[in-house]
Amino acid sequence: MTPESGTKASQRAAGDLEIFVKSIRTSFGLVKVLWSVRRGRPWVTGILLPRGDKRPRRAPRSLTGHGPSCPPIDKLGDRIIRFLHGENEALPLTLIDFGRCSRFQRRVLLAEHRIPRGKVSTYGRIAESLGVRGGARAVGRALATNPFPLVIPCHRAVRGDGELGGFQGGIDMKRRLLAMEGVRFDVKGRVRADYML
Repeated sequence: MTPESGTKASQRAAGDLEIFVKSIRTSFGLVKVLWSVRRGRPWVTGILLPRGDKRPRRAPRSLTGHGPSCPPIDKLGDRIIRFLHGENEALPLTLIDFGRCSRFQRRVLLAEHRIPRGKVSTYGRIAESLGVRGGARAVGRALATNPFPLVIPCHRAVRGDGELGGFQGGIDMKRRLLAMEGVRFDVKGRVRADYML
């Protein structure tokens, strides 16, 4: 597997792989998929969401610019576009490189990935499902640094009272994503209880 022709953005440090950037234009703004090739296949190492003003979040300096792609990354990009247009598109974990996640964060991300479209859970309930009593803040931190938003749908985690909490793409994007999935809010902007797992 080699990337197709194009400008490459690379990171070369002790033992680091070459990292490529696939930029995807969406109605929310520019989404960047960071990926590398290891053992002859592509792996997604991160996804950067646009900020609320639709400007892309900055990639590390060594990763600026548009990069090449390959069929599996292109297919993921197409699926992300469909997902962000409100289609019922499940984003698979097959390309995700969890290598830089701690063991706890990986458990949180996998639990989050299991939350179905049109439902939400709370940070506290996710912690309880992992056997971590009183771990709502730890779950919140793990999701706040989720390297793979959208594929790991961290917009589906909210505070215990239904308040939205944080999101890397901003609260407006989180609310829009949930609304596209059919989640409804009360008059105070909180997720209604009947959408909570």
